[in-house]
Amino acid sequence: MARPVHFEIHATDPERAITFYTTVFEWSFERSGTDPYWLITTGEGSGIDGGLAQREGPMPDPDASVNAFPLTMEVSDLDLLTREVEQAGGNVVIAKRPIPEVGWITYCRDPEGNLFGMLQPDPSAE
Repeated sequence: MARPVHFEIHATDPERAITFYTTVFEWSFERSGTDPYWLITTGEGSGIDGGLAQREGPMPDPDASVNAFPLTMEVSDLDLLTREVEQAGGNVVIAKRPIPEVGWITYCRDPEGNLFGMLQPDPSAE
């Protein structure tokens, strides 16, 4: 069985992306080597870490439907984090909605146009 072990974010403006993810999720970034690449530490415990790379093409179309393989973060307060996403320059693409017996999910874009999800576990969600 293959498990995800690493994720990667591509950014036209890496410093803007670093500021966004540090502000919203408190991730830490460390420059790796001479290429424009940063290692991302997402926290302690279960989960995966990733990397941030300089984008080599145009930004995603802001009007495109969900057409990626989005990374979803588990959060304890979806409403609070959604506000923080917007205050940090991101936007909501799909509003908060229930996944019955799992929790509440929303999809957002970071200031670089990258799609990601946030899930607040809640077995009573309907």
